[in-house]
Amino acid sequence: MGDLTPPLWVDRGDGVHLAARHRAGTGGKPTLVFLPGYASDMQGSKALALEAWAVETGHGLLRLDYSGCGESQGKFEDGTLAQWRDDALTVINHVAPGPVVLIGSSMGGWIALLLAQALGARVKGLIGIAAAPDFTQWGFSAAEKAQMATAGRLLRPSDYGPEPMLTTQAFWQSGQSLCVLDAPIDIICPVRLLQGQQDPDVPWDLALRLADQLRSADVQLYLVKDGDHRLSREQDLRLLTEVTARLMERV
Repeated sequence: MGDLTPPLWVDRGDGVHLAARHRAGTGGKPTLVFLPGYASDMQGSKALALEAWAVETGHGLLRLDYSGCGESQGKFEDGTLAQWRDDALTVINHVAPGPVVLIGSSMGGWIALLLAQALGARVKGLIGIAAAPDFTQWGFSAAEKAQMATAGRLLRPSDYGPEPMLTTQAFWQSGQSLCVLDAPIDIICPVRLLQGQQDPDVPWDLALRLADQLRSADVQLYLVKDGDHRLSREQDLRLLTEVTARLMERV
């Protein structure tokens, strides 16, 4: 069961209200910000494991839902990568305007990279969990891209729930305009990447490519040989909190 405490609401400025949950830290450390994956939300097992760890250790943590996802208002099909990046930026600036450490899962890892570039020196660290930057380039077949171009949308069976996964042409185009892996990525904070080698959705060597493109000299990659895309087993969640704890000691 997820966190039943009521969310706080952030007005995006156009009438859409974004849901978030925030606990303040006690030690003057940067606020951790959890960024969910595609069609996911702040009630997932990784977000809740980080919440439990933050409560135990006194760290500040911000969890949020993009528009059309989880408890936030709006329609999922109206979401684009740029819009969800901007949603996250709006919530962060409203709730946690100081230094932050970004933790992004799958698509949330891509959004974390975009936010780190936008927030600059405010970002003191970044953790990617099966980070999936540029997946609009490598995550769809030519036939699927053609279908999106003609029909404006694509439905694919999902391994993560009974409903098919919707991708719109608008989302795909937005992703294509925000690809980051073809040039050096101007992020110099410490970065930690967790990647399963049995991930059916994100090729594990993408993490190597990402590590290579980051300007930061402090990049560590954790390969989980039997890990899948979720990285939500007990041992995976323990690795996540351990890596987070060690990173927070540095920042």
